[in-house]
Amino acid sequence: MNFDQLGRIELSTNAVQLRPYVPREPLHYELMTDHEIFAGAGGTLVVDTESYNNYFLIAFKDLKTGKVITFENSTEHDTRKLCWIMQSYRTVGFNSNKYDIPLIWLYHTTRNSMTLKQASNMLIFNGLFPQALQTEFNFKIHKTNHVDLIEVCPLTGSLKLYGARLHSQRIQELPFPHDQDLTNEQISIVCDYCINDLGVTELLFNNLSDQLSLRQSLSTEYKMDLMSKSDAQIAESVICGELKRLTGKWPKKPEKQIGNTHTYKPPTFISFQTEKLRKLITMISQAQYQVLENGRVIVQKEIENANINIGNSIYRIGNGGLHSSEKGSCVKADTNYFLFDRDVASYYPAIILNCGLYPQHLGANFLTVYRALVERRLAAKKAKNTAIAEALKITINGTFGKLGSPYSVLYAPDLMIQVTVTGQLALLMLIEQLEQYGIPIVSANTDGIMIKCPDYRKPTMDTIINKWEYHTKFITEETEYAALYSRDVNAYLAVKKDGKSKGKNIYYDPWNSKNTKDIMWRFQKNPNAQICTEAVINLVTQNISIEKTIRDCQDITRFICVKNVTGGAHKDGEYLGKVIRWYYSSNTYGTINYIKTGNKVPDSEKGKPCMDLPLTFPSDVSYEVYITKTISMLEDMAYFNRAKQMTFF
Repeated sequence: MNFDQLGRIELSTNAVQLRPYVPREPLHYELMTDHEIFAGAGGTLVVDTESYNNYFLIAFKDLKTGKVITFENSTEHDTRKLCWIMQSYRTVGFNSNKYDIPLIWLYHTTRNSMTLKQASNMLIFNGLFPQALQTEFNFKIHKTNHVDLIEVCPLTGSLKLYGARLHSQRIQELPFPHDQDLTNEQISIVCDYCINDLGVTELLFNNLSDQLSLRQSLSTEYKMDLMSKSDAQIAESVICGELKRLTGKWPKKPEKQIGNTHTYKPPTFISFQTEKLRKLITMISQAQYQVLENGRVIVQKEIENANINIGNSIYRIGNGGLHSSEKGSCVKADTNYFLFDRDVASYYPAIILNCGLYPQHLGANFLTVYRALVERRLAAKKAKNTAIAEALKITINGTFGKLGSPYSVLYAPDLMIQVTVTGQLALLMLIEQLEQYGIPIVSANTDGIMIKCPDYRKPTMDTIINKWEYHTKFITEETEYAALYSRDVNAYLAVKKDGKSKGKNIYYDPWNSKNTKDIMWRFQKNPNAQICTEAVINLVTQNISIEKTIRDCQDITRFICVKNVTGGAHKDGEYLGKVIRWYYSSNTYGTINYIKTGNKVPDSEKGKPCMDLPLTFPSDVSYEVYITKTISMLEDMAYFNRAKQMTFF
């Protein structure tokens, strides 16, 4: 069960009477026998619960056999079996530590659906913590081997949204309002719905296998349970644990800083050559950065809106990092120019260590601990202990995320300002130095720059960068490209000389990659007719025609679009849900519409809902829509303006 699914489904609007979405067919599954349950001890079960006034369900799915265990209206004997299962298996859920697990142990005590529904409402609508629920209902939540995936997933998506992004076979929301009494027929449908959610949770678990392995390595290394924590939470737990080992006590959260103001203090290595950039650093240093009620820090508008002209480019700074402002541009290497991407390695951690920055309430011991983590990671990497090296990388990089969180022991808004602003000014310093020697910068973004270097200036470029690295103590990594096509700084396709490419935003396709690092990006990005991205890349890098790429593909997941729709959506009166999925069809007309306003969901014209993925490739896919969309993507990145000058690899 997920909190965002529990609101009442409004099945009518002023304009249309809605029909509930009906899945194509019931799920087919087998129940585990008692013999199989006891024989499988030590295995892994995914778990979910459903709560209504007259019905409560606990469902497990065994990841080895695919078989299911259910508890509903159980006897005392069954609850003893439930207790044995919880203590004999590893269980996996989604948002389960705050919801399913406390309800499972309350069920073990009472088995009364009305009481369980009351507890469910208190957890969701009253924001009651599980610990307080134990006191309210006089029961105990027992410690078990459980993994909650919600924090392991990046960002804050729902189970349905993550399932859609990972191409779950079925996307289905709660079929009946949570506060109604269910008929026997409806109970069967809810049970089916719950077991489908088990399949989605299993899909997430399988796609998070690398992340969970890293957490297991860290848990073993630091002797604490980190399996259900986010990267930033892991960083906080590990650093606090190491500080306790060093000082003998667990560090405390700092006092709230609402209304406090901070100023930026530039490190000694930051210096500029031109008067306009000297004025910029003066303005930034004199600005007051205020802490808002939510604990976040805002950058003054005059700084965030400042246009910083260097060479032929305009740059802007802000909370999100440095950004250039190119639009619809194409830059390519040729016999007279190189195209280099220079990224700063581990930029934010390097700023923290090189500048000696630490949260004041934690003292310099923070740097001792943080530096030791970095050195341990480098040693593990050198020793080719990949598991430990990658696990420590989570801790090192995750630290920055907690600097801006008022709920964290690591909270230090002044430190966050120092890190982000220093990173931007240091890059601007490098940009200025390169431009002064006739080496233009064509793009800049957070931790790196793209350089169009004249061939005779290559030694000068290397000298400038080497000197910058010496003074700042940062290290850059270089990648050479043949061309850079940009819709804007946040959406581009960079092509290497060997024909491989690196894309961002709509020009990035993690579903068409075998790189395990791309899997986490699938959790963060909605599929959006990815066949079009593939067609763009194939045309630019291999000169394969758009039509061939699109018409030869027989994988429907390459054609689908996913959107998270506030308030839910419908198509021709059929309720689809808050997470919707469609492909463009040649025999479908009209749009998918918001329930609340009746407005169309963007880009849904001719969209045919497929909340259940079709078992075979549909015959009504509108290739023309995808071809048109691909051409538009190419136009946005100025491909056709420069296509004749490009060399196809």
